[in-house]
Amino acid sequence: MSSPDPITEAWPQSDQEARRIRTDAIELFGTRFHQDPAELYRAIRAQYGPVAPIVLEGGVPAWFVGDYREINQVCGNPDLFARDSRRWNAWDQVPQDWSLNPFVRYQPSMAFAEGDQYRRRIGIFGDALGVIDQFELQRYCETTADRLIDGFATTGAADLISQFAYQLPLFALAWVCGVPRDDAPILLEDMVASVGDGDSAAAHQRIVNRIRRLIRRKRELPGPDLTSRWLEGDPELTEEALAQDLVTTLTAGQQTVAHWIGNALRLMLTDERFAVTLTGGRRSVGHALNEVLWEDTPTQNYVGRFATRDTELGDRQIRAGDMLVLGLAAGNTDPRIRPESYADSVGNNAFLSFGTGDRGCPYPAPQLAETMARAAIEVLLDRLPDVGLSVPPNELEWVPSVWMRGLLALPVEFSPSYIIGD
Repeated sequence: MSSPDPITEAWPQSDQEARRIRTDAIELFGTRFHQDPAELYRAIRAQYGPVAPIVLEGGVPAWFVGDYREINQVCGNPDLFARDSRRWNAWDQVPQDWSLNPFVRYQPSMAFAEGDQYRRRIGIFGDALGVIDQFELQRYCETTADRLIDGFATTGAADLISQFAYQLPLFALAWVCGVPRDDAPILLEDMVASVGDGDSAAAHQRIVNRIRRLIRRKRELPGPDLTSRWLEGDPELTEEALAQDLVTTLTAGQQTVAHWIGNALRLMLTDERFAVTLTGGRRSVGHALNEVLWEDTPTQNYVGRFATRDTELGDRQIRAGDMLVLGLAAGNTDPRIRPESYADSVGNNAFLSFGTGDRGCPYPAPQLAETMARAAIEVLLDRLPDVGLSVPPNELEWVPSVWMRGLLALPVEFSPSYIIGD
């Protein structure tokens, strides 16, 4: 994967103070974090308040913004807390093989664009998303869910992450983007490899190359798909920039929706409030999806924002070029906005799960994500009404990621069921 120089001459290197990793900073990685991040977020809040010094994997220092009000303050002031990571003052402390490089190193995508350029590009993207027919998307997801379930329905056992939740969003997003059907399984393999422990850079480059070929085809022969509409809205957009935007859309969308599905299924299979739901009881799929966005949101942390000048946030002195990690999951449980006496999330959509401010997930992306997740779960529970975990809940393992909150696997068992077929 191509990337810019880690330190650009236009931006200052970190000084001696920034180079020193605080001995009392909390590690936002490792067993303690991955097993129970909610407990760690509470500990951070108790020890430091809304803004805390942290260390990311590889010994990389940053500020953790974990309270609802301060997160909104950062997201509501993009001129002070900006996205272009080339201004980061700690690039000289980043290991070459840092696992977060793909998400933090600058790329010519709208994820790192700022100001008028960002507003123009996100506006065109939102307009392209807005013409997607949600009913067509729902039907496609239901058909895809049936096809995936057919692959294991007769066996009586499955891993609902690798065999279902991980696959459905990618196939749906590939269909939305106009990826040929035969290319989607290959794209899925590379998507899995790009976030794995192997040669993720090579897998990422294969994804980019495939998307570049898609863009060339759509320039010559446009169709009723997101890529064609994007090109129509911004015909001057370079192939490189659109490829990066499409890869970001596919990667972020697939990961987020996959873990939203997986986390909601885990909740419904382990929480007695949802036990009756499997046969048509009180708590619905919608309730589970909503609760997960509060309690186990798929995007738990957002890395990152970069201070454009010296400032103060949450009684902390933030220097120009400092990186901030937005603790979306921590903000969702901020006792100032969600006291324990009012913990029920049903009907409350004020969560931070889709971001906030002008860089939040653009409309109608959250609605499209919910369409995919709801269709997947409803079809699964309809096809496999007696599905249950095949391991104790405490044996479920979480993905070791600072960014995503999701399961490595969700092994289940059920009565062998019928196959629908084509």
